[in-house]
Amino acid sequence: MANILSSTNSALVAAQQGLATTAHNIANARTEGYHRQIVLQAAVSGQNEGGGFIGKGTEVISVQRVYNEYLGSQLRTVQTSQGQLDAHYTQASRINNMLADPNSGLSPVLQDFFQSVQNLAANPDARGSMLAASQSMASRFQSMDGQLRELRVAVNSEISTTITAINSYAEQIADLNEAISKAQSGSGQMPNDLLDQRDHLVGELSKLTKVTVSKDGNNYGIFIGNGQPMVVGSTVSQLAPATSPTDLSEVEVGLVTSKGTVRLSESSLQGGKLGGLFEFRSTTLTDAQNQLGRIAIGLATTFNDQHKLGKDRTGAMGGDFFNMAKPLSIHSNLNAGTADVDADITDVSALKASDYKINFDGSNYAITRLSDNTLVSTSSPAALAAGVTVDGVKITLGAGTTVAGDQYIVKPTINAAAGFKVLVSDLNNIASAAPIATTSPTTNTGTATLSAGTVDKNFTTAMVATPKTLVYNATTGTLNAPSATGFPFDVKVTDINGNSTIYAPGTAVPYTSGATITFGASLPGPPPDVGGISLQISGAPGNGDQFVVKANSSTSGDNRNMVLLGNLQTAVTLVNGTTTYQGALSQMVSMVGNKTHELQVGTDAQTNLVTQLKEAQDADSGVNLDEEGANLLRYQQAYVAAGKVMQAVKEMFDTLVRLGQG
Repeated sequence: MANILSSTNSALVAAQQGLATTAHNIANARTEGYHRQIVLQAAVSGQNEGGGFIGKGTEVISVQRVYNEYLGSQLRTVQTSQGQLDAHYTQASRINNMLADPNSGLSPVLQDFFQSVQNLAANPDARGSMLAASQSMASRFQSMDGQLRELRVAVNSEISTTITAINSYAEQIADLNEAISKAQSGSGQMPNDLLDQRDHLVGELSKLTKVTVSKDGNNYGIFIGNGQPMVVGSTVSQLAPATSPTDLSEVEVGLVTSKGTVRLSESSLQGGKLGGLFEFRSTTLTDAQNQLGRIAIGLATTFNDQHKLGKDRTGAMGGDFFNMAKPLSIHSNLNAGTADVDADITDVSALKASDYKINFDGSNYAITRLSDNTLVSTSSPAALAAGVTVDGVKITLGAGTTVAGDQYIVKPTINAAAGFKVLVSDLNNIASAAPIATTSPTTNTGTATLSAGTVDKNFTTAMVATPKTLVYNATTGTLNAPSATGFPFDVKVTDINGNSTIYAPGTAVPYTSGATITFGASLPGPPPDVGGISLQISGAPGNGDQFVVKANSSTSGDNRNMVLLGNLQTAVTLVNGTTTYQGALSQMVSMVGNKTHELQVGTDAQTNLVTQLKEAQDADSGVNLDEEGANLLRYQQAYVAAGKVMQAVKEMFDTLVRLGQG
């Protein structure tokens, strides 16, 4: 009788625990990170009662959670990739939207500016509208750069916030490690709900950075990035925002130690939101800012160069029309030496949208282009002190000491858009006119015509301080100076096929109709060249016909230089002479657009993978309410059946009592 009561009681207890577990599953069906639990039962060993072994009921061995560690690990990996792509995509979309906006983009004001230049070339009274269009374009450069800088500040803030969240998750995981160890050591059973909470926190941490889990008994060791220990048992490492030694405006990640905060490289913290923010800042954002700066530098430099070859209304040669920001050179705060580097742009055509890192190994300086991580120069201290030119940027080592390990960063274009300003404020200082004038006396007998002439960067006003006269000698078919002793300077003649010949001073120059005649300054080689003033004489000159080049003394109504400034719109002046300003802008817009689309596709793909893995995990260990409903019925029936057995035992006991009383 006692055995029956004991077995029945164990059945009631097992049914109660089954009902309680099922109710717990139902209550947490929508709890994030919860995994269903099941009751594991086993029969209690029987005892030989003479007629065989009679069972003693059942016992609940444990309440076990259903959890697939492989799926959990796979989900963390995919969430890390999704977090990185999503963070990068979210930020890149902001740049893409800014560039695509027809009202706030650069393309409309760039076109308006050159339209105003062309209008001024046609109408000398349109100086005011040209200057206004210049101001609008400068304001747009500054505005776009300002938005990119604000985005950089916002990214720095998000990096700091993400670091705080990583620390919080790490502390909670460490606390759960300790709680799980205590609970398990006290009861011998695993605290399933605490395990779920810990796995959920690890999953949330994996969205922020790459997470590797190492199991040590019931404890989790958490390593982030490329192996930085974050949680070991109940011990937690702390991260903190750190200032970049080469850019005080950028936030990096530091590891807090007893000896201070140690910087962690961005490359060691891959994956998750943190990795995505770093990747966006160092690639898409920096590339966009540098490409915008390259357009600003290219436009300012080429426009200034041509503007300085013209004359303004006061008769003075033109000056710089736009301000061009100097490249930014930064020495690392960790440098032990005292030397700095300086940089100047020497060739805007060769300029790339990139920053440069300079490392000193104790013997040589290695210059690396950061946009593609390419080593572009290895120079001795003496060579760098004299100046080393890479990609149109001359980098020069200044005075002071240098120590192995010293590092510098050169950013040729980063400040260009912000520093793009109009320097001309007086309408009279717009250099529309050409500095030279050409003329032929009415006494010429031939039919030859003389072009208006052009000047190049080698021109100086001294070249036309006195008029230069070319006289045709029909007998020799040459051009000479009036004294017939030849020109007192080098002359270059370039035929219509582009073939050039240089004639020394004092040499008569053979005449070829339509050829370009260049003179004024002898340029060093190799090969030697000639520059300054160029003109063409076409047709059949008569003997003694004269062709005169002189200073332009009447600039009113002369817009020849403005025509040349307008031609810059379609000139291929950037990217090694392969594209225009508009073309470079289109490349920038395309780069950001393609990158944004690529990130969107990647984000969508990773989101689908996360969804699939969550569905697989839910199918394996999630709460199925239909299944739990069936379990409720099963445990209820088991409880009722055990109750009936208990009732039968009671009736049997009552019968025995009555028999004993009779």
